[in-house]
Amino acid sequence: MKQLEVDERGLDGTDTRMLLTIIEKFEGGPVGLDTIAASISEDSDTIEDVYEPYLLQLGFLDKTPRGRVATRRAYDHLGFDYAKDNPNSPQASLFQ
Repeated sequence: MKQLEVDERGLDGTDTRMLLTIIEKFEGGPVGLDTIAASISEDSDTIEDVYEPYLLQLGFLDKTPRGRVATRRAYDHLGFDYAKDNPNSPQASLFQ
């Protein structure tokens, strides 16, 4: 799996880049599909058809009417502190 650059949860480089982009560039979301696609230089249809279903299945991504949102599971998996690193977290205001 390591040679294929797939982590222990089955995420490849594009999956990880997508989640990191949502968390780091867009403060966890919500962010639109086309914006994510432009940010990681990937086709939006490819993201929607190939990458997004698995991230949704793992519970790493939520689709909302306002856009895609990284979940607490995504933060934990990538080593981020959800309460501290997500300004949209209800607990974030307690630490500011």
